[in-house]
Amino acid sequence: MEFNRSISILFFFLLFQGMIVVSSAKSEFSFLRKFSFSNSGDGHDRNCRGCHDEQGSITVAYTDPSGAIRTFKMNFNELSSLNGTEETAGLGVTSNEQLGNRSELSLTNRSETVDQIRFQDQNAKPIDPIQRKRELLRQKRRERRKMHLIHMSQENELEIQDAAINRTKNFVNKAQDRYSIWRVEYQNPMSTSVLKLMKDQIIMAKIYASIFFSKKELDLYQLLIMRIKESQDAIGDASSDNELHESALARAKAMGHALTSAKDKLHQSEEIERKIRAMLQLSEENINTAKKQNTFLVQHAAKTVPKPLHCLHLQLTNDYYNYKEGIFEDKSKLEDASLYHYAIFSDNVLATSVVVNSTVMHATEPHKHIFHIVTDRLNFPAMKMWFMMHPPSHATINVQNIDEFKWLNSSYCSVLRQLESAQIKEYYFKFNHPSSLSAGHENLKYRNPKYLSMLNHLRFYMPEVYPKLDKILFLDDDVVIQRDLTPLFSVNMKGMVNGAVETCKESFHRFDTYLNFSHPKISKNFDPRACGWAFGMNLFDLKEWKKRNITGIYHYWQDLNEDRKLWKLGSLPPGLITFYNLTYPLDRNWHVLGLGYDPAVDPKEIESAAVVHYNGNYKPWLDLAIGKYKQYWSNHVKFDNPYIQHCFMND
Repeated sequence: MEFNRSISILFFFLLFQGMIVVSSAKSEFSFLRKFSFSNSGDGHDRNCRGCHDEQGSITVAYTDPSGAIRTFKMNFNELSSLNGTEETAGLGVTSNEQLGNRSELSLTNRSETVDQIRFQDQNAKPIDPIQRKRELLRQKRRERRKMHLIHMSQENELEIQDAAINRTKNFVNKAQDRYSIWRVEYQNPMSTSVLKLMKDQIIMAKIYASIFFSKKELDLYQLLIMRIKESQDAIGDASSDNELHESALARAKAMGHALTSAKDKLHQSEEIERKIRAMLQLSEENINTAKKQNTFLVQHAAKTVPKPLHCLHLQLTNDYYNYKEGIFEDKSKLEDASLYHYAIFSDNVLATSVVVNSTVMHATEPHKHIFHIVTDRLNFPAMKMWFMMHPPSHATINVQNIDEFKWLNSSYCSVLRQLESAQIKEYYFKFNHPSSLSAGHENLKYRNPKYLSMLNHLRFYMPEVYPKLDKILFLDDDVVIQRDLTPLFSVNMKGMVNGAVETCKESFHRFDTYLNFSHPKISKNFDPRACGWAFGMNLFDLKEWKKRNITGIYHYWQDLNEDRKLWKLGSLPPGLITFYNLTYPLDRNWHVLGLGYDPAVDPKEIESAAVVHYNGNYKPWLDLAIGKYKQYWSNHVKFDNPYIQHCFMND
C-alpha cells in the first residue's frame, strides 16, 4: 500500500508540474506513453527539482496488467515530440494551436516515438512489428471511415436506409420442404423430423380421442378425429420430409393446437398412462405377429422350387427316359485314393452344376478330380441327364441314387427311424402342433422339408458311402469355388477327422448357441465356450473316421435325442457333438460364409476366399438373393445352354 501510494504521489507530482502520463491498453506492458505540456514549449520544467537528471531525462514508474511494477527513463526531447497530439485531449489544458494540429499528427510518428522508449526490464517481450503495423492500418481505416460518416450528406444517408429496407422486404425466411431453416437437423433433404413429429401427434391424438369418446365429450373427439385424418392425408406414403404434402406444416400446427386444447381439458395422467400402455401392448403383439408372418413367408419362399428350376428338372427327366443311346461311364477312377474326391449331396441340378463347373475351372489338373453326386430318386434322372449332356472338361462325374443304398435303413440308421415316426410327422406337418405358425414356435425355420431328407444326414455316413477312399472333400450345393482346392488335400490335420473353418467370433457361434446346456448330458460332456464351425466345405479323413468310430458316436447321441431336447434342429448341432475335439481348424480364407443372409460381408474376404458359401435363406438361384452377391454364382451358369434358355429366358 505504501509503495502504491508513493507511485501515486509521483504521478500527481508530474501532473502538477505540467506533464500528464496515461496508460495504454494497446501495449502488452501497459506502459505510460502519452504526455503533454501546458506551460513551456521546450519541454523543460525549471521548477521540477529531482524529477530529472542532468542529461534532461526522467524516471517513470508504473504497474502493468499483471501487477508487476515497471520503470523506464525518458528524456525531454522525446516528451516534446508528443506535445500537441490528439491523445492529450481531455487530459489537461491544451491550446487551440495544439487542437488544430491533432489531425495532422501521423500515426507513424507516434509509433516511432514509442519505439524510442528504453525499458529497464530485460524480461519484457518486444512488440511484434507485424502486429504493430496491422494495428496502425486498422486505426487508419477507422479514422477514414469516421471522417466519411461525419461528412456524409443527408441524401446519401437516406439512400443507405432505403437500400436496407428493400433488402429486408426481399428476404425469404423459409425453405421449401423443410421444417425450420435454422436447425441443422432439418437441412438434410432426407430428414424425417417433421414426419416423425406428425406421426407422434397422431398417436397422442388417438389416445386423447379414445378417452374423450368414453367420456361422451364428442366435440373434442370429433375435432381430434378430423385432425388425425388431415395429418394422415398429408403424410400419405411419405418416407421423408420432402415427400410430405405442402400443407403438412399447417396441419401439424393445427394438430398441435388441438392437442393443447385436449391436454388442458384432460388432467387425469393415470388414465392417459393406462391408455398408452394398452396401445403399446397392442403394437408389440402386432409386431410379433408380423415377424412370425415374415419368417413363415421367407421360409416358404426359400423352400419353394422356382418355376424355371422346376421346368429344367422336367425337361431333363423327360429327355432322360427318351434317351436312346447307351450310357457309358468310366468307373476306373471312382475308387482311386490317389485322386481328389468330392462329395455333393443335392437335389438341385443347376446348383450342383455350378459347384462342379467352378471347381473344375480353377483346378490345375482337372483330370484328377472326381465328383461323387448323390441325389434322391425323384431328381436322379434330371441330375444324370445333365452331366451326361454337359460333362465337365476332363473331370469325372458319378451320380448315385440314395434310395439304392440298401444299407441305409431304419434298423441301422437311428435318424431315419426317427424321421419315419408318427411323432416327427406330427411335429412337422400338424397345424395345431406347437411348432406351427399360430403358436409362434421359434424354430419355425426348421420345418423346412430338407430336414426330413436323408440327403441332409448322409454326411455322417461317409465311410459307408465311399469305403475305398482315404480322404474326401464335402461340398454343399450352395457354394462357389474361386481357387484351386488341390492344396487342401495335403493339409496335415494332426489326427483329426474333420477339417473345417471355425465360425466363432467373440460370443457368437459357440456351443451354447446350439446345444441345451441345461440338460445334464450336455453340460457334463461339452464346453459351452467351445468354438463352432461350419458345414459346407469339410475335409474328412476317412481312415481316422473308421478308427474313432464317428458314425457310432453319431448314432449314440441321436438315440439320446429322440425327444429333441438336447440341441436345436438341423444337422450342424449333431455335427458339433459328433466331431467334438476331433475338428482341425482350417484357415479362414478357405471358406467364407454369410452370402445367403448377411449383406455386410467384407468384399475383400469374398475376393480372397477359396470357397464362398450362400448359407441362409437367400440362395443365389432365388429372387430373394442378395443382389451384390449373385454375380459370383451366376458367372458359372451357362446361359447359352438350350435347357437354360428354354426354361429361364421364357419364364
